[in-house]
Amino acid sequence: MVKVIVNDKIMDRTEAVIDIEDRGYQFGDGVYEVIRIYDGVLFTGDEHLDRFYSSAEKIKIAVPFQKEDLLELIHQLVQENGVKDGSLYMQLTRGASPRNHIFPSKDTMPALTAYTKEVARPVESLENGVAAMVADDIRWLRCDIKSLNLLPNLLAKQAATEQGCYEAILHRDGLVTEGSASNAYIVSGGKVKTHPATNLILNGITRQVVARICDKNNIPFVEEAFTLDDLYNADEIFVTSTTSEVMPVVKLDGNAVGDGKPGEVTRKLQTLFVEEFESVKKAHSL
Repeated sequence: MVKVIVNDKIMDRTEAVIDIEDRGYQFGDGVYEVIRIYDGVLFTGDEHLDRFYSSAEKIKIAVPFQKEDLLELIHQLVQENGVKDGSLYMQLTRGASPRNHIFPSKDTMPALTAYTKEVARPVESLENGVAAMVADDIRWLRCDIKSLNLLPNLLAKQAATEQGCYEAILHRDGLVTEGSASNAYIVSGGKVKTHPATNLILNGITRQVVARICDKNNIPFVEEAFTLDDLYNADEIFVTSTTSEVMPVVKLDGNAVGDGKPGEVTRKLQTLFVEEFESVKKAHSL
């Protein structure tokens, strides 16, 4: 039987119940995280939990767990479900209360839920690259918060899917921000460029890993907003996310990026990224 977390308990999924007046359901009043699992091991679990707590604080929800206790609980869930290669989804809402735009009383208990699923690495896409399209960024101005309010992201992702694309790369008035479900990068003259970690993007955990990899391997990494012209004329384009890893974009708005194949810098980052999670797996097995 598949197990899930509801608040501080691990239980069978069939036993899990959420109140119909939960504010996550009625208002999207909550935050979430998705953590990658490689060979049964959480990758960058600490970093994801740090962002989870940060997002909750920004919308004034107090996480009712110490970080160490929550990490132990989700480790236990992964083990009980026997997940090999997959992901863990977790979310925290402000809890259940009579529907009102005003925050409920302070004795309202936030509601935590989490579950796991098997997710294979997208090996074919990583090898061959994917197509993307450009779309207007119509999201709110606090994209640094990993909130449950994702309707603009969903609309962009759906539009991309209908165009046969993997991702929509978003822009505000001609300045590229990020993807609908990823961070976006260009490579020009050997330099990796991506939007700085402001309120206009989510500072992705994979983005942070890529920045660290670049620093360790003397690959220029520039956090600087770039234009649509820069995007269309880039030597290479790639996007990153927890489940997409370092994903090459080889076609943009129907036109080839570079020679239409994953570029040299992107390939190097893919190799270095795999080395990162392999080292985590190795350390866990010792």
